[in-house]
Amino acid sequence: MSYKVAFLGCGGRANGHARVYPEIANGTPVACCDLVEEKACDFAEKYGIPRHYLDLDEMIEKEQPDVVHMSMPPTIRYSLMKRLADHGVPAVVVEKPIAIGAHDYKKLRQLEAASATKFTVNHQLRYHEKTLEFVDRVRQGQIGKVRCLDASAKLPMNGQGVHVLDLMFAYAGYTEIRSVHAACSGFDDINGTHPSPNTASALITFVDEKRGVLQSGEGVPETAQGVGRHMHKRCAVYGETGFLHWKMNGWEMGINGNYSSGEHEYGVVDNVGQANLVRAVFHWLETGEPTPTDLATALDEWLVILACYASTVEQAPITFPYDPPEDLLQQYITFVGAQWTDPHGG
Repeated sequence: MSYKVAFLGCGGRANGHARVYPEIANGTPVACCDLVEEKACDFAEKYGIPRHYLDLDEMIEKEQPDVVHMSMPPTIRYSLMKRLADHGVPAVVVEKPIAIGAHDYKKLRQLEAASATKFTVNHQLRYHEKTLEFVDRVRQGQIGKVRCLDASAKLPMNGQGVHVLDLMFAYAGYTEIRSVHAACSGFDDINGTHPSPNTASALITFVDEKRGVLQSGEGVPETAQGVGRHMHKRCAVYGETGFLHWKMNGWEMGINGNYSSGEHEYGVVDNVGQANLVRAVFHWLETGEPTPTDLATALDEWLVILACYASTVEQAPITFPYDPPEDLLQQYITFVGAQWTDPHGG
């Protein structure tokens, strides 16, 4: 089956979505949309997309796409996702992070429960070939029972910490959380749309007693020299008989006393991961089998981030199940002595 694809938002991040379609036989980009006509026009020309629009509703009504790639700021995430769901768009790929606080988290929970639209969050690292291999090795028991997970990102939590948290969930087998004990410090509104602590450290305890350590911001392990801050993302899983360690520029593993390692070029493997994510969305449409980065899972992960804020403010562990107060983000901002105004009134 062939799928019609449209793009909402034609900024920098949308390029990572669009450039992989020459490698996807059953997906055809038909339209793109942006409020800035020059951006929409240039994007369409760059990727050979036949039509561009300035109005989302017009694009959906005229093109009737099967999949929409939504590369828009998290501060306006919910409102646009709701519009796409109201139009009955079959599937939507949404950029991360999925939310900014607890108020939009709760709205998205309601949307996920009520909507027939299949929302997938663009955690493309989950679909890298080495990640897929490592997740399979864990499932097959090649490192024994998982004891500990260790993930870090040098950019703040809402910048890219959510990426490595998603990998942690995968290696943990999507086990439920029992508690989160965290310390966050500082505040930064990344790009004016991604409010986040400058640094965060969290101890995550799963119901089966696995432990996870999540860090973001300054002070995290650096994986290479002479590279940008975004390149210091990593996630390791330790079991009874071995370990697996994925990094942006390579990997290493030790199984039953045998150690091996290798390097990869991130730009190359990331394109493969992005294409694999799109294929997983198509598979969901064909079979009804959700992607591992579907909206429900992304919201489970976001609840861990919210628990980090709450643990910092309350100076105590947060036990699950957890229902965060709607003003939790503002509570955290007040706690660290910062100020922030949602530019979109959320």
